Amino acid sequence: MADGDQIVDAFEEQRPHLRAVAYRMLGSTGEADDAVQEAWLRLSRSDATEIENLGGWLTTVVARICLNMLRSRRTRAEQPLDIHVPDPIVDPIDGTDPEHEALLADSVGIAMLMVLETLSPAERLAFVLHDMFGVPFEEIAPIVDRTPDAARQLASRGRRRLRAADPVAEPDFEEQREVVEAFVAAAREGEFDRLVNVLHPDVVLRADFGPDRDAVEVRGAEPVIAQAQTFASMGARGHIVRVNGGVGTVAFLDGELLSIGAMRVREGRIVEVDFLSDPARLADLDLSWLSV
Repeated sequence: MADGDQIVDAFEEQRPHLRAVAYRMLGSTGEADDAVQEAWLRLSRSDATEIENLGGWLTTVVARICLNMLRSRRTRAEQPLDIHVPDPIVDPIDGTDPEHEALLADSVGIAMLMVLETLSPAERLAFVLHDMFGVPFEEIAPIVDRTPDAARQLASRGRRRLRAADPVAEPDFEEQREVVEAFVAAAREGEFDRLVNVLHPDVVLRADFGPDRDAVEVRGAEPVIAQAQTFASMGARGHIVRVNGGVGTVAFLDGELLSIGAMRVREGRIVEVDFLSDPARLADLDLSWLSV
């Protein structure tokens, strides 16, 4: 790998994998890209001829960068600790962009990423690297400055947290779509009874409006219906899309992106709705392919 072009080609071959690792670690597409770019800078300053396993080396570097970013994020309290909806990956309802497929493998939905947000940085790293990418604990241990057994315990705690939250959506995509379409239509038309039929009695709705406005979390069908009707009364225009591989919504108001909603469906009913309505973060998303 002494040749510069070979190094560039080898790195680009690893880029989708590295972005997938960083996205799961950080829940932010922009920060994931920053972490991957930093890994490239470190590679460019290294003697690539001495790297026997480039993929493993880069994965370790990206993991260390992400771990530091997570720790720094917590220290500076950049994000509200109550509700933070990770960056969504939005695609047309009829298919996923090939560039997004690596990011979304293993059904990495918004609900799963929100559970990962509750883990400590070391727990998140150990779980993501081992359970999602098969990295041995012997390689994870030095990254988190633990023994392999301690790294195994970190991943185990993360695994238990996800198992308890059970964030995986209904696997039948068409059923998801049918339920979400029914929800959007009923909310738009203000039909209370129809909304009740598609919402689980213990449904939870969360909305992340960014640092300048308090987040919202309501539980139960009636409070969620009230929120949905308030939202619909604003005159927003909704579209059905794919959000992190599942069925979700985007809403526009006067031609401006108002929100992106990820919905989790279980046994024919919506059990969770997570809205990103942070204007600054929405402005960074390119939805020019969506006709409004």
